[in-house]
Amino acid sequence: MNATMRAVRHDRYGTPDVLQLRQVERPVPDANQVLVRVHAAAVNPVEWHRLTGTPYVIRRRMGGLRRPANPRLGTDFAGTVEAVGAEVTSFRPGDEVFGAADGSFAEYVCVREQGSVVPMPAGLTFEQAASVPVAAISALQGLRDHGRLQPGHQVLINGASGGVGTFAVQIAKTYGAEVTGVCGPQNTELVRSLGADHVIDYTREDATRGGRRYDVLLDTIGTWSWARCQRVLQPRGSLVLVGGLQTNRLTGPLVRWRWFRLAARLRARTVRLLQAHLTKADLEVVRELLETGKLTPVIDRRYKLDEIADALRYLGTRHARGKVVITL
Repeated sequence: MNATMRAVRHDRYGTPDVLQLRQVERPVPDANQVLVRVHAAAVNPVEWHRLTGTPYVIRRRMGGLRRPANPRLGTDFAGTVEAVGAEVTSFRPGDEVFGAADGSFAEYVCVREQGSVVPMPAGLTFEQAASVPVAAISALQGLRDHGRLQPGHQVLINGASGGVGTFAVQIAKTYGAEVTGVCGPQNTELVRSLGADHVIDYTREDATRGGRRYDVLLDTIGTWSWARCQRVLQPRGSLVLVGGLQTNRLTGPLVRWRWFRLAARLRARTVRLLQAHLTKADLEVVRELLETGKLTPVIDRRYKLDEIADALRYLGTRHARGKVVITL
């Protein structure tokens, strides 16, 4: 009989109540794969969308219009290498690693050696490491690739206290940018402590009416109209949309994004909708930032694997301060 493990599964779309913690067969690594014993995982908005099946366009990409073709959930992980395939040369059992793999809400995951898995940075806990991959790489690619961030740029981060936002503040500072973070009153000190040069409490001040212009606007919330966004962008400035408000259950933010792109062309601005690509190379970039102390994860709440429904409910409130992690 094959060994088993505990893993989160969902056979239908719905609220977190449809999630089940089951005993399933433990994966066996292929020749080029690493089997990782998961000690911590992180919850991201992508898990919410995969669980609920909204916006509906995501179902086509996932291959299940009426029910999920893939019942697994979870992406970020940190843990210990349990076993390696015959062709693996860079990892061995006992190594502490972190990265991204489908189905990380489980006691074990398999990931390709050349996939999104790297050694854990010294000095980090498993929980801290697990909180990093999706959010930090989203912030990195949003600023570096889509925002084309340069030293001296003025950067505005809407949602600076969230999962992506907390990493974005710190990464923008490593590029030598002047950073303004927008957040709620309970999070202003946190955002300032991460290195933001200016912090705006959105309950007291409209960041789009202060007269300041920015080279890059990284919007993780998605509640601002195009009129508000373009007011704060420099000529040739870039607006990068990272997830954000789901304005349409059928298409999500796609219609809004296309409208923004059309309007931006008339104003000589650039609008990008970020879909992060979890690469080993960028995971190594983030790892180096962590090891040199230029990047520090912010963890809001911790849940156990059998509390995954509560973790997703909390994420769904859109008030998480930094990251929500699962401990195993």
